[in-house]
Amino acid sequence: MTGPHRAPLDDAALDTLFRSARTHNSFEPTPVPETTLRALFELVKMGPTSANGLPGRFVFVTSEEGKAKLSPALSSNNREKTMKAPVCVIVAHDTEWHENLPRFFPHADAKSWFAGNQAAIDETAFRNGTLMGAYLIMAARSLGLDAGPMSGFDKTKVDEAFFPDGKFKSNFLVNLGFGDGKNMFDRLPRPDFDEFCKIV
Repeated sequence: MTGPHRAPLDDAALDTLFRSARTHNSFEPTPVPETTLRALFELVKMGPTSANGLPGRFVFVTSEEGKAKLSPALSSNNREKTMKAPVCVIVAHDTEWHENLPRFFPHADAKSWFAGNQAAIDETAFRNGTLMGAYLIMAARSLGLDAGPMSGFDKTKVDEAFFPDGKFKSNFLVNLGFGDGKNMFDRLPRPDFDEFCKIV
């Protein structure tokens, strides 16, 4: 027996999350409170990951000292906007995430599924860490923040600066704050359903 169907989100919510949401390149100087960053993670951690493995790891760079460590790793066209953003999130993954499976997936010996299979450990970490980064973008929008996800950085330099023990690996960056609407591209093309999708 199934429960009652959930009603779809209204148009205003869909606009906030998808249709009107944009990648922001410039933010107001207003700080993002720590309470908001903590609320953000409380949403992110609820998204699905393989065997509830939760391999994503996040460094919220907000201080001048943190930004000084990050700056040398950024490409020239990402440096200024990142230094001015209230928050830059380093989205990373834990290369030893499977060690937590007895805690997060206690009803089966899920850790044994990955024993001795480093390729599966690495692939699962990258895929699901990326998913958690995507959840972070959507959760940020749901909390009234704007996001500017980006590549354009030297992963080796970031890992050396922030994860020197080698356990975590960076994936991508997300600037967060309250967008000021400046320096944005016009809305770029999107495909129709039939061009990219098939129902079989």
